[in-house]
Amino acid sequence: MQANGKVVRIGGASGFWGDSSVAAAQLVSGLAGGARIDYLVFDYLAELTMAILASARGKKPELGYATDFVDVAMKSVLPELARHGIKVVSNAGGINPRGCADALARLADEMGVQLKIAVVDGDDVASTLPALREAGLKDMFTGQPLPERILSANAYLGALPVAQALAAGADVVITGRCVDSAVTLGPLMHEFGWSTGDHDLLAAGSLAGHIIECGCQATGGLHTDWENVPDWANIGYPVIECHADGSFIVTKPDDTGGRVLAPAVAEQMLYEIGDPGAYVLPDVVCDFREVRIVQEGENRVRVAGARGKPPTDSYKVSATYMDGYRCAGTLVIIGIDAAAKARRTGEAILERTRGIFNKLGLPDYSASHIEIIGAETSYGPHARTGASREVMMRVAVNHMSKQALEIFAREIAPAGTSWSPGTTGPALARPSASPLIKQFAFTLPKREVRISVAMGGESTTVEVPVTGAPIAPTAPDTTDASAPAAASGTRSVPLVRLAWARSGDKGNISNIGVIARKPEYLPLIQSQLTPQAVKQYFVHMVRGEVVRYALPGIHACNFLLYDALDGGGTASMRMDPLGKGMAQMLLDMPVAVPDALARELDA
Repeated sequence: MQANGKVVRIGGASGFWGDSSVAAAQLVSGLAGGARIDYLVFDYLAELTMAILASARGKKPELGYATDFVDVAMKSVLPELARHGIKVVSNAGGINPRGCADALARLADEMGVQLKIAVVDGDDVASTLPALREAGLKDMFTGQPLPERILSANAYLGALPVAQALAAGADVVITGRCVDSAVTLGPLMHEFGWSTGDHDLLAAGSLAGHIIECGCQATGGLHTDWENVPDWANIGYPVIECHADGSFIVTKPDDTGGRVLAPAVAEQMLYEIGDPGAYVLPDVVCDFREVRIVQEGENRVRVAGARGKPPTDSYKVSATYMDGYRCAGTLVIIGIDAAAKARRTGEAILERTRGIFNKLGLPDYSASHIEIIGAETSYGPHARTGASREVMMRVAVNHMSKQALEIFAREIAPAGTSWSPGTTGPALARPSASPLIKQFAFTLPKREVRISVAMGGESTTVEVPVTGAPIAPTAPDTTDASAPAAASGTRSVPLVRLAWARSGDKGNISNIGVIARKPEYLPLIQSQLTPQAVKQYFVHMVRGEVVRYALPGIHACNFLLYDALDGGGTASMRMDPLGKGMAQMLLDMPVAVPDALARELDA
């Protein structure tokens, strides 16, 4: 920690578009000892959100931004922000950041609050697409060619434009698409004077942003040991106390629920980072393998040890396009053999509607999927419900024709009087077809992206370094520690007795982070959670390879399961398209432990 002792406090008020309305007011009201945050940051833009915003702008050109940011969050705290000099950074601009800024300016005028609002422009790269299509651009994950009709195309910008806007005196900075952690790294670059070459510091600031970018996931939300996290209804949103050396404390406002715990913060660090030794961001390539996470007191966790390498010379771009329509219908089935009756019901709906399509000369569904909720369909061979007597049938379909899906929607409710006994539902209204918007990802050289900051009628160019280094992927963890010597001296326990875990997605890749509850458990975990064993456990879901990385700093492994999410995001037809439940499934995996350890775990 540097001698001047400067501390910058940043509150994370949103993990996605739709997060709780209580967050902003809670964070602005004050912290322990009368301290207040210096910055309030909001992250809204998951890839799924960009698809939703593209659809909204298609219906009303003035939309395309996260309206909750203006109408709910800022409306609740604007006078307090001005009174205490708290600055705001948000990527709520989505695909229309100027529209978001205009709406906020109108609100500020109505409330009599003076605001300097800066807008970061340049993430919209749709104008480059014709030339890229001509050059044969392909998706970086699937290899598919660029679709003809693109709804939006936005580069993931970094933190430098945010820092420049704050240096120009902005009270509020609104960006379009940027990496989630940039709304936190930008203020830290501005406050501490970190430069583009301070790679270790930029990695540390990016980690700080990553920890709070998902809101309450840093304060006990989604924690494996959920029963140890009190007062969910009043859970506190995260605050980080950041120092010039890159270290920071994770905490939360006093008199709020939740709990800031080292293992929960570790879970969040592993969340959706991919290769932990080469987590690629626009400003820096981060190495989190030696990060240390230590409990320093009640609701205070210290994080330090991130390392950084030079960034690449390109931005990742997420484009959206329309690929027909989707509709999903549900019914509840009650009684003996409910799961079998529900599956037959779903199959009958598909058979009947295909027959109607055939008579009308309509093509078949482009995809269909039946799930039986309550029968552990997602567990595949590990399902253990036996004869479920109460389930929900969900059948989802894709089609290029909206007319075809209107036929499908009409044929759900007739099941209530035609087929299985015990068919019912809380609402039997016809489901609606909605546009099926998918993502297309590629990289674009930084030199081809023009970034500017607009404020007070003036626009200033942002000079971002355009040279970079190639990514050096981390070697996968191939450690195969010795398993227990003899089956007679072992006992099987679920993995959850040895580890905490959390999962998420990277497109069609499932990312599962596993943290040993004690350092001495890690070799045992590595010996049995081999990539081969994990792939076999998820054989009903995973079509590609499984790779494991080591994070010795927190005694953890990070697993990447390729081609595991049925396309991922909006492309997936599963009820868990983002793989949020996969860590919970893995924690049920049986692990053989020595009898002595089993007795210790039982104590």
